[in-house]
Amino acid sequence: ASTPLLLLAGQINRPALGKNQGVLHEVTEQLDLFRPITKWVKRVMEVSDIPDSLQEAMRQLTTGRPRPVEVEIPFDLWAEKADVEIKPREAEKEEPLNRTQIKEAAALLSKAERPLIWSGGGVITADASEELTRLAEQVNAPVLMTPEGKGAMDARHPLAALNVPYPVNTILQQADLIICLGSRFFPRFRVKENGPGTPRFIQIDIDPEEVGRNWKPDLGIVADVRPALAALLEELPETGSSRWEAAEIKEFNTAIMARLEEAIPVQTAILRDIRAELDDDSIVIPGVTNLGYWAHEIYPVYKPRTYLTSSYFVTLGYVFPTALGAKLGNPDKQVVALSGDGGFLFTSSDLATAVQYGINVVTIIFNDNVYGATYRIQQNNYESRYIGTELVNPDFAAYAESFGARGIKLPDHKDLRGALRSALAEKGPVVIEVPTPNMPTPWEVL
Repeated sequence: ASTPLLLLAGQINRPALGKNQGVLHEVTEQLDLFRPITKWVKRVMEVSDIPDSLQEAMRQLTTGRPRPVEVEIPFDLWAEKADVEIKPREAEKEEPLNRTQIKEAAALLSKAERPLIWSGGGVITADASEELTRLAEQVNAPVLMTPEGKGAMDARHPLAALNVPYPVNTILQQADLIICLGSRFFPRFRVKENGPGTPRFIQIDIDPEEVGRNWKPDLGIVADVRPALAALLEELPETGSSRWEAAEIKEFNTAIMARLEEAIPVQTAILRDIRAELDDDSIVIPGVTNLGYWAHEIYPVYKPRTYLTSSYFVTLGYVFPTALGAKLGNPDKQVVALSGDGGFLFTSSDLATAVQYGINVVTIIFNDNVYGATYRIQQNNYESRYIGTELVNPDFAAYAESFGARGIKLPDHKDLRGALRSALAEKGPVVIEVPTPNMPTPWEVL
């Protein structure tokens, strides 16, 4: 879902491109529009160029850091025929690891008394969960997983720590070395960066532009995470200097959850009930909504690729169509979308597609009748002067039924668990509407 191939059927044909310089300029600008937001772009002008262009697009998608690519094909090409040669794809050559840097990283890790692993989405993309777990166990380091990296290590592992913000994150505060794997390393509240007590910082990422972008590393290694970790494991001694104890990490997680159960009882209860009803490998897609924000912090994920997020982009409307794609790609897994009321209406027309193809995605809509986060900002920072944040919503259960889906409207969040169990047993899409008050966000509580 995070690395789409964009096939753009140009809104103009090739004769126009060739005859009208003004139009050519406009269409060139259209192509340029994609350059800042894609890894690679290509405009195809001849049918014979299509195979090589698409093959290169797929190579770009499946190597290095996954990012979107875009291929633009003028619409008159789609009706043409030509004899083309489709060449077999050549195997990609792996970039050799810098063994000197790997040895240096191993030396730093083995000497650290409070090493910490910061695990991002790159670990999951690289299929390096096994190596991550082995590294954590070998150097005895707690693992903090970003929202994109949730599930890289089983949340039930004794070394898996909740990744809550720095001011309350005593695990992060105590670290004397942080090794960042497949992440841009941009904690919302930053670690101390200069002076006594500043942790050493190692960053491993396949994208050279990300190494040092947000945080200057003591050691930056440009490499695919999986082979880098495999090499690192070979260089590490059997025992290191870590003084972490499993009881510390457990106590930290327990203390955070106790604090949150008191501060946000509704959110913790809802997320606990959802987790209790789902299989270990169920796929959850959190939307840009209060429960989605809190899921990033405290929802336990057990398997890689089972927690899909739009990352640091406030992509309202992302959750429902993403859930449909996740279910089509994983028909035997439970797929649940966590949506706000405002966000769901951005793409709710996709209910028609879900019904047409019998896609059993369960969408839980948490309805507080406002754009919650912005509403709270206006409430807390602007003397409750609300502009454009209060909503007039439909009856979401009835709305779903009008498409032919099943709709469930709950009187209270306490009834969610039974409704979710029933919804997962259906053959088609189900929408569960849960009334919620406007609730505090993580950055207000943590």
